[in-house]
Amino acid sequence: MASVAPTQAVLDGGRSDRRPRSWLSEPLLHFVVLGGLLFALDHFLVTRADDPRTIVVSADVNKELVDIFAGARNRPPTPEELAALQNVWLDNEVLYREGLANGLDRGDQMLRDRIIFKSMGLIETSVKVQAPDDKGLKAWFEQHRDKYDEVPRVSFEEAALSGGDGEAEVRAFVTALNAGTPGDAKAGLRVFKNRPVATIDQSYGAEFTKALQAVPLNIWTALQTRDGWRAIRVTEVRPGVPADFAQKYSAILADWKDANASGQRSAAVRELWKRYKIRYEQAPP
Repeated sequence: MASVAPTQAVLDGGRSDRRPRSWLSEPLLHFVVLGGLLFALDHFLVTRADDPRTIVVSADVNKELVDIFAGARNRPPTPEELAALQNVWLDNEVLYREGLANGLDRGDQMLRDRIIFKSMGLIETSVKVQAPDDKGLKAWFEQHRDKYDEVPRVSFEEAALSGGDGEAEVRAFVTALNAGTPGDAKAGLRVFKNRPVATIDQSYGAEFTKALQAVPLNIWTALQTRDGWRAIRVTEVRPGVPADFAQKYSAILADWKDANASGQRSAAVRELWKRYKIRYEQAPP
């Protein structure tokens, strides 16, 4: 069998790439995710001193949100993502100001973080969750089936010639590999184990993913990616498996309760927004 050398990196899809629960939808987690990173406290003390019922999502706030997102994701946020981050920040700021108004800062030197959690604690007392009937739970399960279905996965190897990524060069390289010729010493090999199809789409594009699932197993093939042509060998294709409601009943019920409680908390925090005048400024270039 042909070999490709010298660099090998194993990128394991694993189970950790199941779609995560939305981290932007849960006020109780906002401080954990973003708290303490978002802005200097004295800036907001000045703002509150001017008008405690006006909240300004300032240019500095927007810039900090963009910087935090870019540092975590290696790209700037989309307008929709920036709006979601602004909502997270507004939730925390409203909870902080409500905590101050309710005197929750008395005797507490930790200030912002502790006050936000205390405010959420007051909201938590109003959260009441009752289990739905099976019909309602099944309907919710169908709406969120992607959390429970086993997604299609592909294991494959990708060889990239450092000297060029043109179609003719890669096709010649593939022919040599399938003929048993040792791989070019300048080619790097990346091995992907059980990658979900959705993540391959994100990295390479839908056309590449479609072609990847159609090629024969264990044979080097020339495929075009967003970054040029690559020698690809697919080693395994796992079809998706629909989840069984009865088998996953306990997990589905627990997730429903979490989502219902989260929705109540979010609604309660957003109701507090109505007490404030909110102004938005553009982030500086």
